[in-house]
Amino acid sequence: MHLSLENGQVHVRAIERVPVEGTWVEYRCNPGFHLVGSPRSNCTKVGRWSSSKPVCELWRPPVYTPGSGKKRLHIGALFPMTGGWPGGQACLPSAQMALDDVNSRRDILPDYELRLDHRDSECEPGVATKFLYELLYNDPIKIILMPGCSSVSTLVAEAARMWNLIVLSYGSSSPALSNRQRFPTFFRTHPSATLHNPTRVQLFKKWSWTKIATIQQTTEVFTSTLDDLEERVKEAGIEITFRQSFFSDPAVPVKNLKRQDARIIVGLFYETEARKVFCEVYKERLFGKKYVWFLIGWYADNWFRIKDANINCTEEEMREAVEGHITTEIVMLNPENTRSISNMTSQEFIEKLTKRVKKSPEETGGFQEAPLAYDAIWALALALNKTSTELVKKGLRLEDFNYNNRTITDEIYRALNSSAFEGVSGHVVFDASGSRMAWTLIEQLQDGIYKKIGYYDSTKDNLSWYNNEKWIGGVPPADYTKVIITFRYLSQKLFISVSVLSSVGILLAIICLAFNIYNGHVRYIQNSQPYLNNMTAVGCALAQASVFPLGLDGLHISKGLFPFVCQARLWLLGLGFSLGYGSMFTKIWWVHTVFTKKEEKKERRKTLEPWKLYATVGLLVGLDFVILAIWQIVNPLKRTTEEFTKEEPKSDIDVLILPKLEHCSSERMNTWLGIFYGFKGLLLLLGIFLAYETKGVSTEKINDHRAVGMAIYNVAVLCLITAPVTMILSSQQDAAFAFASLAIVFSSYITLVVLFVPKMRRLITRGEWQSEQQDTMKTGSSTNNNEEEKSRMLEKENRELEKIIAEKEERVSELQQQLKERQQLRSRRRSSNCAADNHFNNSASASAATAPNLYQPSLPLVRCLVAEQADKLGRNNCDGSRVHLLYK
Repeated sequence: MHLSLENGQVHVRAIERVPVEGTWVEYRCNPGFHLVGSPRSNCTKVGRWSSSKPVCELWRPPVYTPGSGKKRLHIGALFPMTGGWPGGQACLPSAQMALDDVNSRRDILPDYELRLDHRDSECEPGVATKFLYELLYNDPIKIILMPGCSSVSTLVAEAARMWNLIVLSYGSSSPALSNRQRFPTFFRTHPSATLHNPTRVQLFKKWSWTKIATIQQTTEVFTSTLDDLEERVKEAGIEITFRQSFFSDPAVPVKNLKRQDARIIVGLFYETEARKVFCEVYKERLFGKKYVWFLIGWYADNWFRIKDANINCTEEEMREAVEGHITTEIVMLNPENTRSISNMTSQEFIEKLTKRVKKSPEETGGFQEAPLAYDAIWALALALNKTSTELVKKGLRLEDFNYNNRTITDEIYRALNSSAFEGVSGHVVFDASGSRMAWTLIEQLQDGIYKKIGYYDSTKDNLSWYNNEKWIGGVPPADYTKVIITFRYLSQKLFISVSVLSSVGILLAIICLAFNIYNGHVRYIQNSQPYLNNMTAVGCALAQASVFPLGLDGLHISKGLFPFVCQARLWLLGLGFSLGYGSMFTKIWWVHTVFTKKEEKKERRKTLEPWKLYATVGLLVGLDFVILAIWQIVNPLKRTTEEFTKEEPKSDIDVLILPKLEHCSSERMNTWLGIFYGFKGLLLLLGIFLAYETKGVSTEKINDHRAVGMAIYNVAVLCLITAPVTMILSSQQDAAFAFASLAIVFSSYITLVVLFVPKMRRLITRGEWQSEQQDTMKTGSSTNNNEEEKSRMLEKENRELEKIIAEKEERVSELQQQLKERQQLRSRRRSSNCAADNHFNNSASASAATAPNLYQPSLPLVRCLVAEQADKLGRNNCDGSRVHLLYK
């Protein structure tokens, strides 16, 4: 049946042998006939067509109404009975009331009758497109279009100029519709949504709010309204701190508002989305005495009580969430008890409409906008009445209108643009953009009922206030949580305790330095390289002095002095470490260099030149100085603050405490610390290695190198542990200071005690306070007991023996001659000579075992040399041990 049309054509799409799901047909009538019914039908999955089959009827224009003799003028209207804003529930009966009143008047359009041809747009542009197509392509011709929702009006108004149609909306508030270039034939009795914004700004000023947040549904009407609000609040010195939007699910935006501590919130969304928003508001506890919500006032009065399958909140929860919110609403009902052009007061209109609707106003969508729909019909009727008079002068009539007749459209436009009358909604007049000018009503939801709290006339900047607003907390809430900044300062008990330890350590370093200088003439002190030890004491004192600026913060110094304190920390600790550790590292380095090489190279390294030691320390200090200088020139240290999580006190709900901590930092801080710590870390690790390598070395040149090694172990371990720990604990000022300062103090204590206390003890217990010469005379026996001293003495005596042997080699031939002459004498004394032989043989064996590398002449020659050398030296100048040593 649906594939053929009498007196018309059928165009089938997506068909196989028979219609299947997805097949659709389009109907058109032959000339002289008009289509009655839907011009398109789809084959659904249940095997039925989406609409009944239309018919083509013979064109007979219904000019006259039976029994009245009036010509009909048809109005094409779209009333949203359902959807985001079901305003048609009250606006359609209101428009029908207006038609009845207009058609009953003899002084308005006496020869015409206005008829309303309406559809349910569901406040959806897609559905509205379908019905607009039906209204335009099905007879009769519509002389004007009346859409409702802003999204639908945008679509209709853009398309209407192609058919030379005037569009008059009763419920569109989108600011975008004020664009005359885009919508040249658009008028509305509903004021633009931007008319709310001056009222909102005035209220923000009244309650001294300077920070607001917004949440909107992503539609053009709300986006353009919010853009206009942003410009107005900026001019007023008010800041929109947070702006959120959503398409269908407001859960995440509401959570973001909560996270950003939004207090004064402007919500722009349709009624169905409002229920979703406030269900999430309840879940996030974004209501109560700390919050104020500004909503659109054209929702039904009981919008939050309506059951909605899309939310999972109870009516009680919704009522609790919306309590206290404020609405700004265009005055849609004349507050004065004056009669309108229809000879009705606003109260009489409400009573009449309530009877016609047969439901309570709270349960009827669009009840507040109903006066606008009523006045829209009256504005249209008055404009057509004026147009009819003007057309007569041109020999035209209203019934001559068609979609190609621009002349009649222009006359209707001029008539509407000049309209001015008293309606039930107040004084009706249009501005240059076709928008209605009106007052703004301010209401507040108090105990579940909307109460009027004021009016605002934006044209005169006049705020009429009733002083009956009611706040949950008794006073208007703060527009933001006042954040009190508090600094976390170092514990003074800890600072004083560590400062005392550091002061004692500095005193100890001074005592050690004085002791070392005073006893610098003592050989034992001299053999410990006292100048390096002096540098160690000075370095320990500087390092411990760095504890004082390390503990200074904003409690003791101003912001201007903070960079100098930062510099003092860095330079004192850096140079102190370089002097203290650098001097110890130099000692252990040269001990390793001189005394751990191959035996054949010892002769060239037997002397230790002090200037090389000092040059090494100077090199280490110089490197530190250069690094620190470049650091402070390129990226100087300065005061920075670290913010922590805000804390909420129990006493005040509008105050948060923001803890901050002061730091010394600079740009590229991690890079500089990496360079500094890397250099120092390598020195520490190398120092540990060298101390381990030289633990078995014994040398008189640096007699305290074992103590130096022990100090290096302790300093390295403390530094390698403390450096990363303090970086990790940088946000905990007490722990970081304790770790850093105690590591500095204890490493300095250990270094001073290990290096200087044994020297003090030795000098005190042994009484070694004499000069180097006296010390040498009185400590000969103890020196001989030292293995290294023995080696030195042996080397010296070996050189003497080599000189003597060289002299005596010349007498070898002479001695051989003498031996022949004395042969007889030797035979007589054989027994005594044998005893002497045995004595010298034993001595020679001992000498060979002790010094195998020394030159050993033949036995007879040794006897002679020893005897002769003994006579030469004289028995008064050497004792028995001296002779024995000389022989060796």
